[in-house]
Amino acid sequence: MLERLDVLYALGDKIGYSPQEDEAHGLARGWMESAGLAVEVDDAGNLVGRSVAKGEVWTGSHLDSVPGGGRFDGMLGVVAAIEAVERAGRGSVVVFRDEERGCAGSRARVASGRLPRRYVELHIEQGPVLLEAGRPLAVVTAIAGIARGELIAAGRAGHAGTVPMAARADALVGAAELVLRIRDTAARIDGAVATVGRVQVEPGALNVIPDRVVVSIDARAPDAVRFDELIAAIGFEPTYRVEPVAMAAAVQDALRAAIDARGLPLVELASGAGHDAGILAAAGVESGMLFVRSQNGGVSHHADELTTDEDVELAVDVLADALARL
Repeated sequence: MLERLDVLYALGDKIGYSPQEDEAHGLARGWMESAGLAVEVDDAGNLVGRSVAKGEVWTGSHLDSVPGGGRFDGMLGVVAAIEAVERAGRGSVVVFRDEERGCAGSRARVASGRLPRRYVELHIEQGPVLLEAGRPLAVVTAIAGIARGELIAAGRAGHAGTVPMAARADALVGAAELVLRIRDTAARIDGAVATVGRVQVEPGALNVIPDRVVVSIDARAPDAVRFDELIAAIGFEPTYRVEPVAMAAAVQDALRAAIDARGLPLVELASGAGHDAGILAAAGVESGMLFVRSQNGGVSHHADELTTDEDVELAVDVLADALARL
């Protein structure tokens, strides 16, 4: 598994539907066939490898990456799935296309109507919670909703050298206060986060007081009540909105039992990032996720992304056990 991760990482950036992602899928198909799986490729390019038992519990992830990404995001879930299904002797492996740019592969699979009865995805946490807690694994309870949009701070343009400070209506100052309000609003709602990642200042000249600033907003929360509360409290109309989705009780229970059987403490987390599991869950597939601890401060989408060999081995044991239980 670790050697396979190195081989995949050596391909470089694997943007969705690029030649590099094609090559990664070719490698995965070979590994799946070596594991005794019968592999099919659907119209979107997704791989599905079925065991002899033709189990309708799927496990897997994606092989595409962001530019400059690491060796574990998505890829660990694929190589772990192949290993776990081979060990369990049942279930199917799925490798979705182009997850990073909006889960294109899993959305296409949903549109086709050809879906499993259940799906479980192993993934690195991509955050610092497990690392700070000193715990290797977590059962994912939900995938957060995502709302994106903008707010505008208005002011009055003027000469930077001639308008007294007391007479100014500086839109950027208003935007700065807005950014702090967005931060404080999210901090008051348990499990919520909000980010301002882009600020557009107009007219954007060094010697002109800004008269208009557009502030971007990315707001997330793990359930519908807190999601709606967060959006209302920030006070914006999302131009992009994906509702939060809970993970299925049956899949969570199987993961909990597999973790408990190894004498490990139970940790439960909501995922703040989107995943293919969320697309399938929203379409009615009983879905669940197992998070594995991320090192280096929980960094992800970066070359410093790291999960230890020991945590990988433990996670695959738990995944194989959960597949057998499901």
